[in-house]
Amino acid sequence: MANNVNVNDVNRIAAGAKFTGDMATLNDIRIDGTFEGRLYSRARVVVGEKAVVKGDIFASYIDFNGTMLGGNFYVKDTLSLKSGCTVNGDLYFQRFQVELDARFTGKCQVIDEAAFNKVSAVMSSMLGKPAKEAAPAPAAAAAE
Repeated sequence: MANNVNVNDVNRIAAGAKFTGDMATLNDIRIDGTFEGRLYSRARVVVGEKAVVKGDIFASYIDFNGTMLGGNFYVKDTLSLKSGCTVNGDLYFQRFQVELDARFTGKCQVIDEAAFNKVSAVMSSMLGKPAKEAAPAPAAAAAE
């Protein structure tokens, strides 16, 4: 997580905890337990090695070490899949970093900031922005 972040501003779902539902935050969040639902963070989401995620995550940055059982990642900037993680879902990002031994099943697509803002509009509105209609996942880019 960013060096200038106050530890009291970091949200956390600890190991052994389970969260079910929608969650939105302006700050970083670390998940070490189980998360089921939709999560929106204007900052960084860090998912620990023993964490389990089932659902969609919208964030500026995602560092993923755990297990994803289904859902999608929508990342405004960089998605990083760490060694030993397992991801079953679709990935939309601007930048993508994959370590050796990361496992991924699904499709992935590069999106720009405008596309991210469109697909994350409903979740973003939970933080006080005017609500916009939810958009479908971005269309697949043509192969070069």
